[in-house]
Amino acid sequence: MMTAKCSRLRHRAFGIATIFVSILLAASCLVLPGGVAVAQKSDAPEKEFEDFDRTQFERSTAIDNPWFPLKVGMRWVHRGSTTERGKRVAHRLVTVVTDLTKVIDGVRTVVLWVEDYKEGKLDEAELAFFAQDKDGNVWGFGEYPEEYFNGRMIRAPAWIHGLNDSRAGIMMPAAPRLDTPSYSQGWAPSVQWTDRGKVDQMGQKTCVPLRCYDDVLIVAETSKAEPNAEQLKYYARGIGKVRVGWRGEGEKLQEVLELTELSQLGPEALAGARAAALKLEKSAYSVSKDVYGATTPSEHLPSAQTR
Repeated sequence: MMTAKCSRLRHRAFGIATIFVSILLAASCLVLPGGVAVAQKSDAPEKEFEDFDRTQFERSTAIDNPWFPLKVGMRWVHRGSTTERGKRVAHRLVTVVTDLTKVIDGVRTVVLWVEDYKEGKLDEAELAFFAQDKDGNVWGFGEYPEEYFNGRMIRAPAWIHGLNDSRAGIMMPAAPRLDTPSYSQGWAPSVQWTDRGKVDQMGQKTCVPLRCYDDVLIVAETSKAEPNAEQLKYYARGIGKVRVGWRGEGEKLQEVLELTELSQLGPEALAGARAAALKLEKSAYSVSKDVYGATTPSEHLPSAQTR
C-alpha cells in the first residue's frame, strides 16, 4: 500500500523545479517491489510528550481502533524468546482485556491484566490502562508492573498519568501514516519511561503460528535508554499485535514474539481475570502508596465499552 506522496514519484517530472521537488520527496519515501511503502526519516518536529486534553475523551472505553482493538474479554497469547546476557530464554506473554475500568485524571480507562513468563515462571504481572479519544487515537495512561525473582517481588516501577510529572501518550494513532513524526507513548521520568513510536512500514504480510495476515502495520519503538535499538511491533486489522521483533544494537529489546492464541473469554473465565486483576491492584495499593495509592479503585462495569 502506498501513500499519495509516494505514488506521485511515479509521474514523470518536467522542469528543474519539479525535478528538485521530486528529489525531496524521494528522500522521505521509499517504494519497495510490490508497492509496499517504507517510512524514511521525517524532518517534522517531534514533541517530548503529547498534548493531553481530557475533554477529548467521551466514549473513552469503547476502544475500536482497528489496529488496537480492546474489547472486553479479548485474550492474546504471544510466545517466543528474549535474549538476556547472551542467553536465549523462552518467553510467553498473556494479555486480557478485563471488565474493569479505572478513572485517571477524569478519564475512564480500560484495565488490561498482563502476565509475562520466562522459562515457564512468572517474571512480571502488570495492570495497564488505555482509553480512546474522539478522533480514534488510543492512549496509554500508565502501568503498574510487579517484577519477580524466584517467586518474590523485587520491584514495581509504576507510573500513572498526572502523578510524578507523568504524562499519557499515544499507543496507536487513529490513522497511522508513513512519513509522520514519532509520537510519545507516555512520559514518566521517575521510572525512565520515555518510549516513542513511529510508523515504520505499511501494507506488509506476516505469518505467525495462528495464521497469516495481509496489510500489516509495523511500528518501530525506541526510548532514550536505548537510542540505537528499535522494537518492531506488527499489527493486523481487527486483531492487534501479532508479532514483535527488533533491530539495532541494543540488548534489552532483543525480543521475538508471535501470536499463538486469540480468544474471547466467557463469563467464568472473565470473572477469573477480574479477580486476578483486583488482587494485583490490592498489592499495588500496598506497594506503590505514593503513585498507585493516589488513584481511585478500579470498578467493575459490565457495560463499560458502551459508555
